[in-house]
Amino acid sequence: MGRTSDAGEKILAAGRSLFEARGYSALGVAEICRAAGVPKGSFYYFYESKEALALAVVDEHWAEQRREWARVLGGDAEPLERLRRLFEETEAGLSAGQQGCGTVLGCLFGNLSLEMSNQTEAVRIRLREIFDAQVEMVDTVVTEARDRGDVTVTDTREAARSVVAQLEGQVMFAKLYNNTARLSPLWANCRALLGASAA
Repeated sequence: MGRTSDAGEKILAAGRSLFEARGYSALGVAEICRAAGVPKGSFYYFYESKEALALAVVDEHWAEQRREWARVLGGDAEPLERLRRLFEETEAGLSAGQQGCGTVLGCLFGNLSLEMSNQTEAVRIRLREIFDAQVEMVDTVVTEARDRGDVTVTDTREAARSVVAQLEGQVMFAKLYNNTARLSPLWANCRALLGASAA
């Protein structure tokens, strides 16, 4: 049992690494298995298809990211400070990844959304659920900021969607230009978008 579970973890880790670096379409099951160091037959013991592996990778990545977002956005600091920290930690994570592999990998969810949203309904639905959950987490913080009088925005849900879209878009630019400094304007832009009071 330990051996098979270990093989499944190796396939999941290899899939995540390869999807992040190369995308979905360019990869075959055989290449994923080579990277994992397991026989091809092992793949289908754990996953019925490459799409099933992609869903598992997305779920694992979101479980990790959701914990991080909950830690940052649910902290004791003032609401706008929590949003600022989310941007800073996102930039720091991308920078760390760039130092490790030489390129900005971007956001796994954004990358897969652009590549796969018209190819597989199951992945599209799961990614939509994740982005909706991100918007909800940011909305909670924006609502708190509005209730404190820190921001003037009235539709907190749409404002939160715009904040998440701006974060995702700047991450995409960081990937495109291979430069995490593309995330630097996020905080000023977010304050303007929310109608934040002067610091």
